[in-house]
Amino acid sequence: MPAVDIALWILSVGLIVAGVAGAVLPVLPGSTLVFAGTALGAWIDGFERVGGWTVGVLAALALLSWVLDYVAGMLGAKKAGASKQALLGAAIGTVAGLFFGFVGVLVLPFVGAAAGEYLARRDHRAAARVGVATGIGLVLALVAKVVIAFAMVGIFIGALIF
Repeated sequence: MPAVDIALWILSVGLIVAGVAGAVLPVLPGSTLVFAGTALGAWIDGFERVGGWTVGVLAALALLSWVLDYVAGMLGAKKAGASKQALLGAAIGTVAGLFFGFVGVLVLPFVGAAAGEYLARRDHRAAARVGVATGIGLVLALVAKVVIAFAMVGIFIGALIF
């Protein structure tokens, strides 16, 4: 195997490992990195073992994971009957949380949704219910993103081996 291919495979594996870590760490775009690593691996191999259909499935999973990142908190809030202000607060909290690391991503959407709901209705219980629902949505999305990242890696490795 030429040295260039070895270097590209090392880069591919590095991207995949960083992506799996990014499924949990908000600083790294997890599924995007996993997809980049698997697409690079497919390209290195000339798409012989990991073909276009597999790469398409991996792209769809990466997109699903990305969407979960942005809508999970808002869906949790909406499920709890949140006001428009609470949904806006969850969205603002999600974006702001990206700048404060893992804890920020988990806490600020909850705080934003609860604050928005309180401002809309002046009801502590409703604000708490919406905040908790937002937090549950985020935790479920985190679990789903980790599962999706590992599924992407498994599909890639399965395609390489079989």
